[in-house]
Amino acid sequence: MNFTRRHLLQTTGATALLASIGQQAFAQNLDTATIVTGFAAGGTSDTTCRRLATKLSPGYAKSAVVVENRTGAGGRIAVEYVKGRPADGATILQTPTSILTIYPHIYKKLSYDPVNDITPVSLACVFDFGFAVGPAVPASVKTVPEFLAWIKANPGNANFGSPAAGSTPHFIGALLGKQAGVDFKHAAYRGTQPAMLDLLGGNISAVSGPIGDITQHLPTGKIRILGVSGEKRSRFAPDVPTFEEQGVKNVSHSEWFAFFLPAKASPEVVGRLNAAMKTALATKEVMDGLGTFGLEAMSSSPAELTELLKKDTAKWAPIVKEVGFTAEG
Repeated sequence: MNFTRRHLLQTTGATALLASIGQQAFAQNLDTATIVTGFAAGGTSDTTCRRLATKLSPGYAKSAVVVENRTGAGGRIAVEYVKGRPADGATILQTPTSILTIYPHIYKKLSYDPVNDITPVSLACVFDFGFAVGPAVPASVKTVPEFLAWIKANPGNANFGSPAAGSTPHFIGALLGKQAGVDFKHAAYRGTQPAMLDLLGGNISAVSGPIGDITQHLPTGKIRILGVSGEKRSRFAPDVPTFEEQGVKNVSHSEWFAFFLPAKASPEVVGRLNAAMKTALATKEVMDGLGTFGLEAMSSSPAELTELLKKDTAKWAPIVKEVGFTAEG
C-alpha cells in the first residue's frame, strides 16, 4: 500500500484552500450529518466511525455527526442505503475494502456499482487481521500449522467465523483450509464481535477478523491469537508471528476502511469532507483512539483512494478464482 503516516500530516494546497474558503460557510448550511456503517456496534468499523464523528462537529456539521449501524448482507445494506441518499454531504458511508473490491467478483449481481454509485473521499485507516482460537481448541495447539493439523485430524471441529461472507478475513480462512486440504466450514456473522462471542462460548473453533476486534478479548484468558496476516508483525500484537513466519504462504493480506459519499457529490462537498477528515485523522486523540483497536489512522486524497480501489479490485480477481467461492446476489 503506497500510503504512509505522512498523509496524516500533510495536505495539498488545494485541500487547504477548500478548507479555508468553504468549510465555515458549508457547516452553517449542514446542521447534522450521519456516518453509516454496515457492521455492528462495538467492532472496529463502528469504532472508526464514532472516533471520527466526534471530530467532525461543529466544523463539518454544526449540531452533530451521528453514527448509524445498518447491518446485514455482509455490509451491502449500508452501501445500498447510502447510494440512494442525496449527495449533499449529509450522509457518509464508511466501509471496509472487501465490500467494494471483492464482492464484485463473488456476486453475479450487486445492487450497487462500487465505481459509479459512490464517490471516494478519503482513507480512514489500515489494519491487519488476526486468526484466533478459543475454548473449543486444545491448549496444546499454539501455531497456525498445528491448528491446521488439528482440524485435519478433527474434521467435525473444522469451522471458523468471520465478519461477513466474501470479506477479506473469510478468504484468509478459506485459503488456510485450502492449504491444509480441509473442508474448513465458514460461518458469516454481522461483524466480528458476534463471532467473538461464539468463539468465547466454544461454539466455533476459530475466528478470522481485524486484529483489534480480537485483542480486546485477550484479557478473558479464553482465546489466543495464532497468527497475523500482515507482511510483518503487528505492533498491536508484537508477540504473534505472521503467517509467513510460520511457513504459511500466500495469506498475507491487510485491509483499509474508507469514507465515501453518494454518487454525483460535487467537488466542493467532497473537498470539504476530505479536508475535515484529514484534520480529524491527524489529531493525536483519533490516532491513539484507533490504535487502541489495532487500527493505523491514515488519510488520502479522493484520487488516491480511487486508484487504490482499482488496484485492489484487480488484485482480488485471481484470489477469488483460486478459492472458488461465489455468492448469490
